Amino acid sequence: MKLPDTPAARLALRTVDRLRAAGHQAYLVGGCVRDLLLGTAPKDFDVTTDAPPARVLELFPGAEPVGSHFGVVIVPDGGVWVEVATFRRDHTYEDGRRPSSVDFETDPRQDVLRRDFTINAMMLDPVSGSVIDHTGGRRDLDRRVVRTVGDPATRFAEDHLRMLRAVRFAARLDFAIEEATAEAIRGERASIHRVAAERVRDELTRVLTEGGARRGFEFLDGTGLLGELLPEVAAMKGVEQPPEYHPEGDVWTHTLLMLGLMRDPSPSLAWGVLLHDVGKPPTFRLAERIRFDRHAPVGAEMAERILKRLRCSRELVHRVTELVRRHLQFIDVRKMRQSTLKRFLRMEGFDELLELHRIDCLASHRDLTAYNFVRAQLTTLSSAQLRPAPLLTGRDLIAAGYEPGPSFQQILETVETAQLESRVHSPEDALTLVRSRFPPPDGRPADGPAKPGDK
Repeated sequence: MKLPDTPAARLALRTVDRLRAAGHQAYLVGGCVRDLLLGTAPKDFDVTTDAPPARVLELFPGAEPVGSHFGVVIVPDGGVWVEVATFRRDHTYEDGRRPSSVDFETDPRQDVLRRDFTINAMMLDPVSGSVIDHTGGRRDLDRRVVRTVGDPATRFAEDHLRMLRAVRFAARLDFAIEEATAEAIRGERASIHRVAAERVRDELTRVLTEGGARRGFEFLDGTGLLGELLPEVAAMKGVEQPPEYHPEGDVWTHTLLMLGLMRDPSPSLAWGVLLHDVGKPPTFRLAERIRFDRHAPVGAEMAERILKRLRCSRELVHRVTELVRRHLQFIDVRKMRQSTLKRFLRMEGFDELLELHRIDCLASHRDLTAYNFVRAQLTTLSSAQLRPAPLLTGRDLIAAGYEPGPSFQQILETVETAQLESRVHSPEDALTLVRSRFPPPDGRPADGPAKPGDK
């Protein structure tokens, strides 16, 4: 099997060669072997060896120990890196994440027996191209299943996050989860609450963005993990929608369809798609028809709580909550005043909001009229029309006799609104508008000494 001609692959081969030249065993291991067998170029490479960490550091000046207690050393070179891990046997896992201690080994078989899934436990001799498979990983690749190495309950008890990793691999690779492995997840699912929120967040984000998001959330639902981690999303199941707008079915079905339509989404767009209708279950109301009163603002509040619970960054929380809050604004886009429309089109992250709207339509009524209208507006309007240079500043208002204060923001917004609607075109026009709408305080001159726009 030939490695791709990439900087990371060349570094991995040099690393193996140097370890072997020094008298040590060395192989590629893990995800890179899996990807090579699947015909996919690996993003990174891991090397496993019988060389102790101190020996690896000696052989590779500039290498960095990142987990010497567990035998892990990073070998960097020219902006890429390879992770080198010493063969080891793990002792008991007391915290549901890491072994309490490890024993370094010389037998590579002992090393792979501690790993999570069979498809991640194969080793490759990059020189001969031979694959060393002690756990049946190659057979499971052919069967397209994710199966734990050894007893699944034991593997998940060792590191509870492996349950989410099983979902992620199955979703991304379009594999099934082997039944005993899936059953163990269902039995151990409550232990996912012992995993740090940051680790859960990262795995869920990968499920949403690495490909196969719809399949991933179907797996989360089928294993019970969805109800444990995102009960607000699980609550979408069975919540009916007006058939004239949502012939596809309930809120859960609609959300799954949208997840399936995503293509290389950013984390904010992916979370926005997942949570855009999270406010529908608590706002469901049956009147003359099914209604979800204020589900967008309610959903934005819920999304904020969910993302904060998962320790997401403030930036991600803000971007996602704005997507959820604003996703219905396209309903009125053709009726908006020019000033409102232009401010809408220039909002931060509008490209993601527009994409969310597109797949929202495709996963329901399939009417892209509003989407096409917005695309036409974006093509027609120039940047200067969307964000014109201000005609007046606060200094201009002071020079015209206005007292600085909170009213300045309202005054300047009024001027910008008129400017966006082509009702004023010059500083003089703008100042005339201001004087008519906001008379200067008594006793102050109506005309300032400075010409509008002077600094």
